[in-house]
Amino acid sequence: MSQQRKIWIHIPNSNGGNKVKDKGHYPVVYVLDGDDNFNTVVSITEHMEESGLCPPIIVVGIVPADRLSELTTATDKELPNVVGNGDKFMSFVENELIPYIDTNYPTTTYKTLIGHSLGGLTVINTLLHHPNWFNAYVSLDASLWYNHKKPVEEAKTILRTQNYQGKTLFMAMANRLEREMDTLSVQKDTNSFTDLIRSNLEFIKILNNNKKNQLRYSYKFYKDDDHPSVRLIGEYDALRFVFGFYKLKIYDSELRDPNFKIDSVLIAHYKKVSETMGYLVKPDETQVNNLGYEMLAKKQYNKAENLFKLNIANNPSSGNDYDSIGDFYLAINNKAKAIEAFKKALTLQAIPETKEKLEKLLNEGEK
Repeated sequence: MSQQRKIWIHIPNSNGGNKVKDKGHYPVVYVLDGDDNFNTVVSITEHMEESGLCPPIIVVGIVPADRLSELTTATDKELPNVVGNGDKFMSFVENELIPYIDTNYPTTTYKTLIGHSLGGLTVINTLLHHPNWFNAYVSLDASLWYNHKKPVEEAKTILRTQNYQGKTLFMAMANRLEREMDTLSVQKDTNSFTDLIRSNLEFIKILNNNKKNQLRYSYKFYKDDDHPSVRLIGEYDALRFVFGFYKLKIYDSELRDPNFKIDSVLIAHYKKVSETMGYLVKPDETQVNNLGYEMLAKKQYNKAENLFKLNIANNPSSGNDYDSIGDFYLAINNKAKAIEAFKKALTLQAIPETKEKLEKLLNEGEK
């Protein structure tokens, strides 16, 4: 790498914090102002993964070396001594940092960029001028006032002519309104204090007028948050929106329905997830396993068998999946099949509980 800088990297806890590639491959969230935003994004992605709201995610926090220069382009009258090198900085991110992460860590092609304030300005500039660098863009209270609202002016042409199919944008705005103001009346204000929210509202108006460009976007005004506090809640809402396609909802009534084909629903859902993310995403192994045992407890044996077999098909080297289908065969009193499954599990993984179950079955057979 031609630049020396500090980068913070989080590997999903479900991977054991290990960067070994054969344990999985994960989308990456790149976070500007990493020293301020890294920990919150890590906490959010871990919580969302545990709740089935997103896949496991690698988080990369980029610690600024010269923040004002790196997150701006050109100059602005309010920062007369700053020479913006934002183009050079983002070229480093695209041409050096991302290839480094992809080479050394278990990544996929799906990438998200998050930035707050001047970082949000960088996010919007990248969306406008390099839309294919990332799949999703998160702008938190962006400083779109910078350089005479240049990104807002550029958006009038670019958002009308660019095709953003497959791209996602979320914009958060903090409350910078004076007393008795709302988001409609502030657009007529001329006070410099409201420059930021006015420029964001103008950008959103341009988004709304150019929906044919196929950009998937959302925005939110946080009336109870200011510029610093909007980061945490904005990051959470943004990632919920970005990965809104990921969660699978199955109703209890469907689980009770003997004719409801859970395995088919899972396959169809993850096919859509794969199409959105641009690569194959298999049904979550733990999710499928838990559903299999739930069906086993309800004595819905066909459903349980199909779920356990689905897991084996998707994870042929998982000893736990063979152990699970062994439990299924025990439940239907097919001891020969259970022994076969437990033996297979132990060839793949040393599982003490599986060994105990197998030895018990073999001992019973000798009596």
